[in-house]
Amino acid sequence: MSDLLVTMAKALVTNPDAVTVKEIDRGSTVVLELSVAPEDMGKVIGKGGKRAQAIRTIMKAKYLRTGKRVVVDIV
Repeated sequence: MSDLLVTMAKALVTNPDAVTVKEIDRGSTVVLELSVAPEDMGKVIGKGGKRAQAIRTIMKAKYLRTGKRVVVDIV
């Protein structure tokens, strides 16, 4: 399920090899921890956090069918 997040993040960053996603299942909630290179952090977060919010919205829409809640953490 985290393939979509990896694909979106790799399209945004300069160093796509440094993109990793750790999926943690906590019952009815899935936590996705997105890690990118430090110099690419601003590209993923975006101005005012708008890109990060858009990524979270897309992932929430994807997880609606599973009945689980998703949380995307950018670390």
